[in-house]
Amino acid sequence: MIKLDLQQHPHRRYNPLTREWILVSPHRTQRPWQGQTEKANAGTELEYDPQCYMCPGNVRANGERNPAYGGVFTFDNDYPALMAETPQSEYKSGDLILARGEPGICRVMCFSPRHDLTLARMTLSDIRQVVEVWAREYQELSALPWIKYVQIFENRGAMMGCSNPHPHCQIWSTSTIPTHPVTEQLAFDEYERKHGVCLLCDYEEQERVLGERIICQNNDFVVLVPFWATWPFETILLSKRHVTDIAALRSSERLALAEILNRLTVRYDNLFQTSFPYSMGFHQRPSDGAHPEWHFHAHFFPPLLRSASVRKFSVGYELLAASQRDITPETAAERLRALSEQHFSLAGTDSSD
Repeated sequence: MIKLDLQQHPHRRYNPLTREWILVSPHRTQRPWQGQTEKANAGTELEYDPQCYMCPGNVRANGERNPAYGGVFTFDNDYPALMAETPQSEYKSGDLILARGEPGICRVMCFSPRHDLTLARMTLSDIRQVVEVWAREYQELSALPWIKYVQIFENRGAMMGCSNPHPHCQIWSTSTIPTHPVTEQLAFDEYERKHGVCLLCDYEEQERVLGERIICQNNDFVVLVPFWATWPFETILLSKRHVTDIAALRSSERLALAEILNRLTVRYDNLFQTSFPYSMGFHQRPSDGAHPEWHFHAHFFPPLLRSASVRKFSVGYELLAASQRDITPETAAERLRALSEQHFSLAGTDSSD
């Protein structure tokens, strides 16, 4: 029998968090590309944009004026996807047509007053403040008795649907647990019942032994390309200590999270010498109970495939059959690991300035 070569042969990989299979086609990296391309975006050069509704002192869409904030600034979304006053009543017609009201709270969180920065270009102390506010927002929102889940996420770049380049994220809190966290919840529960240990604790230990997909780490966190990654340069950020949510992180761990976020996002920018687009989100304990089985982590989903101009779209087979990728997770990890942790824009300068 011919031995399976994960770097040459088409194969499927199992994702234990979603309990889905991913099709990997490593030989397809050689195919020519004549699809959509566009000029790489190096990012904005404006420290302050008078037209930006997130910059300090500017008027937002609802007519409110932002304070002259000097650090992290959070406000209720002017055009929220969820509203607290939504009734939780049900609409039903027979057994096949069903809808339920979904109350929630949507907030926007500006990382910095500077319009031209990103996590990759912010100082460690400034990112630490972002982490502190994430923890505070999670605590405040999850303490509301009708909130069951708090989703913190960042869309970076226009191709990821980000409508404003000002460094910011969104925080959506919902009265039910969304689909993807529910799927992970079931996986955590089942793995703990079967093996008596946490799924991601076990996975992190196995990846540490193998080493080939780890990109960077510090005393408290590790970043790696998961074995089952779907996106070309997808990564997962794991806490080394079993902790259920961001608010439960110790002071030293919050600093370590700020550091590892900067190191990873700098690598992303350096990969294609551009302000790298991605969607990132933390997955953590739902707020409807203690959930000791949960393990705090973050997912990064970047769309770019081979260069700053080649997009990765989910189309065709991915929409109709199963998720599929061409670059193997091992190749992606090797490329990311080899990159400098000094931002490409600082080349030839003293980065301590």
